Amino acid sequence: MASALAAKLGFNSLLRRQAKNFRVRICTMESDMEFSCEVLDQEVPQEEPITLHFLAKFYPENAEEELVQDITQHLFFLQVKMKILEEEIHCPPEASVLLASYAVHAKYGDYDPNVHKTGFLAEEELLPKRVINLYQMTAEMWEERITACYAEHRGRTRDEAEMEYLKIAQDLDMYGVNYFLIRNKKGTDLLLGVDALGLHIYEPDNRLTPKCSFPWNEIRNISYSDKEFTIKPLDKKTNVFKFNSSRLRVNKLILQLCIGNHDLFMRRRRVDSLEVQQMKAQAREERARKQVERQRLQREKQLREEAERARDDLERRLIQLQDEAHMANEALLRSEQTADLLAEKAQIAEEEAKLLAQKAAEAETEMQRIKVTAIRGQEERQLMEQKMLEAEMLALKMAKESERRAKEAEQLRQDLQEARESERRAKHKLLEITSKPSPGMLPDSMPPDLSFSRENLSFDFKDTDMKRLSMEIEKEKVEYMEKSKHLQEQLNELKTEIESLKMKERETPLDIIHNQNTEQGTSKHSNFKKVATSSFVL
Repeated sequence: MASALAAKLGFNSLLRRQAKNFRVRICTMESDMEFSCEVLDQEVPQEEPITLHFLAKFYPENAEEELVQDITQHLFFLQVKMKILEEEIHCPPEASVLLASYAVHAKYGDYDPNVHKTGFLAEEELLPKRVINLYQMTAEMWEERITACYAEHRGRTRDEAEMEYLKIAQDLDMYGVNYFLIRNKKGTDLLLGVDALGLHIYEPDNRLTPKCSFPWNEIRNISYSDKEFTIKPLDKKTNVFKFNSSRLRVNKLILQLCIGNHDLFMRRRRVDSLEVQQMKAQAREERARKQVERQRLQREKQLREEAERARDDLERRLIQLQDEAHMANEALLRSEQTADLLAEKAQIAEEEAKLLAQKAAEAETEMQRIKVTAIRGQEERQLMEQKMLEAEMLALKMAKESERRAKEAEQLRQDLQEARESERRAKHKLLEITSKPSPGMLPDSMPPDLSFSRENLSFDFKDTDMKRLSMEIEKEKVEYMEKSKHLQEQLNELKTEIESLKMKERETPLDIIHNQNTEQGTSKHSNFKKVATSSFVL
C-alpha cells in the first residue's frame, strides 16, 4: 500500500497534461529494467534512454506492518541501504556492521564456511566510507567482524534479513527525513525536516537533534504564499511558525510532502480500508504459506542434513571398519611374522643355550684343570724350593767338606814334601855312608854316625807310613771326585728344573759372574789346581 501510494503521489505530482513517448530505464541496486512508457512533459533531458531512479517518496513508520508485498519490501530495502552507504542517513559504526551482516545474509543466504571463505566480501560495498576511514582497520578485519555477525543469522530467510535490516534502520535519527534549507523571520538559516511523524526544525550543522518538532496530530494547517511558508499548530495559544524558502517550487514540494505524510499518518491510526485489509490478508496468507513451505524445506533440509550426516557417519564407520580390518590383517601378518621370528629366535636361543652349557662345562673342566695345575704347580714349586734348599744345604756341606779335605790335602802335601825332603837327605846321608869302608867296626866303637843309622831306620819307617798315607789320600781323592761328580750332576739337574722359574732381572752381579764361570767350566778346585801347579812351577 505504501509503495503504491508513494508511486501514485510521487509521479502524479509531476505529471502534465501533454505526454510524450520515452524509452525509460528503471534502475535498482541489483538490476536494470527497460520498458516503453508514456511520460508527460517534464524537465528531463532530451536523450534516450533516460535513466530514472525509482525511489519511495514516503517512509513507513513501522516497516514490518506497512510493507505488505515482498517486492515493495525489497525495493525499499535497496533504497534505505543506498542512502546509508551514500551517508544520506547517518549510521553509527556498530549499527553499520550489523546492517552490513543482514545485507550479506539477504544476498547470500545462510552462512556456509565451506562456501563463504575469506575474501568473499572483497568486492562488496557494505560500509559507509566515513565508518571505514574512522578506524585503522583493514578490509580483512572489517570482513572478519561482518562475517562473525553474519554467521549468527543462520536460519533466516532473505526476506526476513531485509526486514531486520529495515527494522534497525527505521530507528536511525535521519531515517525518512527530507531536509530543506529555510530562514526564519530574523533571517537565521535553519533546516526543515519532514518525515512520517511530523515537522522538525534543525540547525544547519546538526541534522540529528531537532530544536523543535511539530507532530502531525498537533498541526492544524499548513500553507504557503509565494516563498513564505506558514505552520499553524492545533493549539491556538501556540505561536504560528513562519519561514521563507529559496524558491517557490521548494514550497510546493514541502507542501506535497506534508500533505502526503499527514494523510498517511492519519490513515495508520484508523481502521484499514477493505482493499488494504484484503492486501494484508493476502500477505499474511502468503507469508503463512511461505512459512509452511519454509518449514517444510527446513524439515527436508534437516532430514537431508541428517541423512547426509548419517551417510557420512556410515562412510566414516565403513572407512574405520576397513581401516580396522586392514590393521587387523596387518596385525595378523605381523603376528605370524613375529611368531615365526620368535620360533626362530627360540631355536637359536636353545642352540645358544646348549652351546653355552657346553662352553660352561668346558669352562668348568678347564677351571678344574687350572685349579689342579695350579695346585700341582704350587706343589712342584714348593718341591723345587725344598730341593733348592736341600741343594744349597748340600752345596754348603760339600763346600765345607771340600774345604776340610783341601786343608787335609794341604797338610798331607806338606807332610809329603817334608817326607820327601827327609828322604832326600837320608839318601844323601846313605850315599855318604856307603861310600866309607869300615865294615868290621864294632858297634861299640861306632862314631856318632850310629845315630844316622838310627835315623835311617827311622826314615824307613816313615817312608812306609807315607806310602800308606798316599794310598789313603788317593783313595779318598777318588771317592771325593765321585762324590763331586754326583753332586755336580745333582746340581745340574736341580738347575735345569728351577731354570724356568728364575727371574733374570733380579740377578746380582755375583750371580752373573757365577753363571759365566759355570759356562766356562771354571770352579774352585780347578782354580786351586791352577794355583797349586803354578806354585810347584814357581
